[in-house]
Order: sequence, then C-alpha cells, then structure tokens
Amino acid sequence: MYIVSEAVCEEVFSRADAFSAVESVFAAMASGEARNFPVIREQLGYQDAIYGFKSGFDRAGLSLGLKSGGYWPNNAAKGLTNHQSTVFLFDPDTGKLDALVGGNYLTAIRTAAASSVSIAHLARKDASVLGMVGAGHQSTFQLRAALEQRSFEKILGWNLHPQGLDRLAAVSAEVGLPFEAVEREQLAADADVIITITSAHEALLLSDWIKPGTHIACMGTDTAGKQEIDARIFNRATAFTDEIAQAITIGETQHAFAEGIINETGITAIGDVINGTHPGRGSADEVTIFDGTGVGLQDLAAASASLRAAIEQDKAASIEL
Repeated sequence: MYIVSEAVCEEVFSRADAFSAVESVFAAMASGEARNFPVIREQLGYQDAIYGFKSGFDRAGLSLGLKSGGYWPNNAAKGLTNHQSTVFLFDPDTGKLDALVGGNYLTAIRTAAASSVSIAHLARKDASVLGMVGAGHQSTFQLRAALEQRSFEKILGWNLHPQGLDRLAAVSAEVGLPFEAVEREQLAADADVIITITSAHEALLLSDWIKPGTHIACMGTDTAGKQEIDARIFNRATAFTDEIAQAITIGETQHAFAEGIINETGITAIGDVINGTHPGRGSADEVTIFDGTGVGLQDLAAASASLRAAIEQDKAASIEL
C-alpha cells in the first residue's frame, strides 16, 4: 500500500493537472461512466465540526474509493487548516486498499479546478473583471485557477472580515493585476465572473445586483442550510452543476428548488457541456450559474492522478499491511 503525503501532493499535482482530472471526471459522470455514492455529512456536536464521507467509482478512470473528513472551524486558532481530509483509494479489480492520500491540498485545488472548468466552458470570452466573494483559505486557489481561464484585467473582492482580503490582494499583485476591495453591490454590478467561496447561511448577492452576461460560480454551499446567493437569481439564469441530485439537496440550488423556482429538468450537468451534448452559454446577455457542490469523484480523480505521479517520481511511501 502507498502513502502520498500532503507535501508530496503539492509537489506532483498542479493546477493544470487538477483542471484535466476534474474536467475528465465531470465528462465521465455525464456520460454514465462514473457515479457518486450517497454523501454522509453530519454535525459532530463537538468542536463545531462537520464530518462525513464522499465516495464513488469512475469506470473510465478506474478510480474507486472515498474521502473522509470535514470542516473544523476552530482549527485556524490552532495553526491548522479548517478543512481536514484523507482519500482512501481501492483497487477496483480486487477491493484491496491501494493508497492513503492527503486530502487537504487536493480538496482546495480540485474545488478551484471545478470553478475553473465552469469559467472555461460558460463564462463570456470577453470577461475582463473577476469578482471574489470570500477570502478564506480556498480563495487564493480559486483566484489563481480562475485567472488562467480568461484575460482578466481587474479583480474585485469582498469578505465579511475585510482584513482577509489581504491574501487576495497579494495574489493580484503577484500576477500584476489591480485589486479593489468593494461592497457586494458594486462587485455584482461590475464583475463579469463572480466566484463565491464562503461558509455563509444567507444570500450575499441579491438578484437585482447581477448584471446581464455574468457567470457565477457558487463554490461554498455544500451542506443543507448553507446559502451564498439570492434564490431569485435562478429565475433569470441558466443553471449548471457538478451533480444534479446533490445540487438540489446540499448545493446552492437547494433554496431555489425548495421554493419551486427550479426543478431537476432546469439544471444541466456541466459534463454535458464538456461532452458537447449541451451548448452551454446561449448568448452574451445570459446569466449562468455553476453550483459546485463538490463530489467525491473529484477527490478520487485528483488522488488517483497524484498517486500515479508520486509513484512515477518515486515520491510515494510504500508499506505492507
């Protein structure tokens, strides 16, 4: 059995690798070659933590396994990342445990890859202003990945705690783009692409604020009760997601679905756009939403690719069970 540490994952698995892995697995999901199993996600009642499992099987990529972990909101005070997880990979031919792969870095980079894939396939080609709502740990991953998909000329940012915007400003300076901290209404009015990456339980962006042609990637809502955008935006937008069943239960779409604004037939799997069975954006004025709920197959695809690279580069530790 192999062990691939967090440090090794960071060495062998790049943003480009993540984009390719996530795009491929979304395509496999849409074509029926890969499926996620039901998610288990529970409040522990201890340390304010949320803990669970995401699992699945990708027949195309021969990835079988699960990610175990969750969110510990008090970890920052302990010098630890709030999101903690480990990926377990199994041999699909025998069921034997193949590897344990660190999941913290992979969760961040695969989540960023999902929004990046949505921008690549759904955002206007001339999008020039990127808006970031949220400035936590994952925000810099989101920002770096998004910047590779369009020729953005400016970055806008809002965060509940404004001091957190320093990390986004630092990345902007690093890539030579201007950064401006703004209020949410201005961000929504000016941005061509908006990424929300928060743990909010209320609408941070209202429908009236969103201008025509905007692409919104909602990446923070992955639990029942969470919410980042006004459900009424779905009245005027075309909705896409990683997995429809998960979107209407724990994703951003849960609220619009509960209110009867949208149903399953009004949501398109992003994999259908990737595979060419759905045209994606229909016009320059169309508002598009990508509900990135985060599926287990993303983790398995990222972990499997990291394992292969680590073995090829002789960086995977091996032990006997």
